[in-house]
Amino acid sequence: MIQSMKDTMQTSLRMPLRTFTVLFLVAVLFSACHRRQGVVISGHLTAAPRQMVYLDRLDVDRGIPVDSMKTGRDGRFRFAVALDEPTYFLLKLSSSNFITLLAEPGEHIRVEADSLFLPAAYRVSGSEGSQLVKELDDHLRVTVRRADSIARIYRRRMNEPGFDTLRPRLDSLYNAVVKAQRRYTIGFILEHLHSPAAVKALYQKIDPNTYVLYDIKDLQYMKIVADTLQKVYPDAKITKALVQDLQKEMARYNELRLQSLMKKAEVVDLDLALPDSTGDTITLSSLWKQGHYVLLTFWASWSQQSVADNLALLKLYRRYHPRGFEVYAVSLDTDRRAWQRQVRFDELPWVNVWDSTGRAAQRYNVQLPPRNFLFSPEGQVVARDIHGRSLQIKLSQLYD
Repeated sequence: MIQSMKDTMQTSLRMPLRTFTVLFLVAVLFSACHRRQGVVISGHLTAAPRQMVYLDRLDVDRGIPVDSMKTGRDGRFRFAVALDEPTYFLLKLSSSNFITLLAEPGEHIRVEADSLFLPAAYRVSGSEGSQLVKELDDHLRVTVRRADSIARIYRRRMNEPGFDTLRPRLDSLYNAVVKAQRRYTIGFILEHLHSPAAVKALYQKIDPNTYVLYDIKDLQYMKIVADTLQKVYPDAKITKALVQDLQKEMARYNELRLQSLMKKAEVVDLDLALPDSTGDTITLSSLWKQGHYVLLTFWASWSQQSVADNLALLKLYRRYHPRGFEVYAVSLDTDRRAWQRQVRFDELPWVNVWDSTGRAAQRYNVQLPPRNFLFSPEGQVVARDIHGRSLQIKLSQLYD
């Protein structure tokens, strides 16, 4: 064997350079093709001979046509698609008659259906992700059927005598169905965290206006799935779309939480205690407790809009500070020296503090500066995100 290997090596060394180059290029092309694997989706739709069947790729929130063909006399079809990451597809006979498939590179997915209505009784093999999706859809279909049944009874009996006695029982039955579906979905997610099928579970709906995961606490499951898929499929579109959606939902949650705190005027939660340039900690509440209106402003030296906002604020501060107006300016700079340098350069005379950890910005749901909040002497937010002319009018109403 060793001699044979030596003979092979010697033969390769005697190859002409052109031959070696051609073989090298072939090897590179083969390697590239191997990396970009495809997926084959074929099947047998016994009730749909000689009918058009369509394949769409789900791209974030819309379907993109990929291919279409007419089934054979026996209802068979076959699609071959280039694929290099987990991808959702819709296999359709029409816009309202389709099934969802979750394909991975290298799979040969086989679909069989005896009914003209595909979701009713199809079978899928060759793809673990597609089987999980079918499990999700089948379970949800049963739940929707039960919920619709209760809703029909509700509508039929609502104008009949004795409905006031029946309604609590119907409400209880409906809520039990919804909660059972939610428990199932959460269990599915936790069991299949490493599969993109968990993403579909996050977005299932009982009806067009009702998500299965309806509780604000369910954001934790979105975060768990996003964190897991970032490790397993960091570059996949499915993962990136989920992470982006999670960021939007978290921002919305923080905004709602902040609005709730403001309505309740919970001063302890809205108060801040941050260090100034000398290291002394100054609380936001210490200013309004002196009976002053206080403008809490978030800014950064790297934000040109923030710097311009500060310069415009200087004029208003000089006019209204003698009457009690105060400014509590929170810097979001990561570089302490850059913050201090900008304060000195622009000669900002108000209270300047530094949010080195980013927690203050997070508490007030500040994504990018500048943002501001005007507090009354009672510690309540009376205005937000007012700059320039709007702030001038507000201060004129308060002091002039």
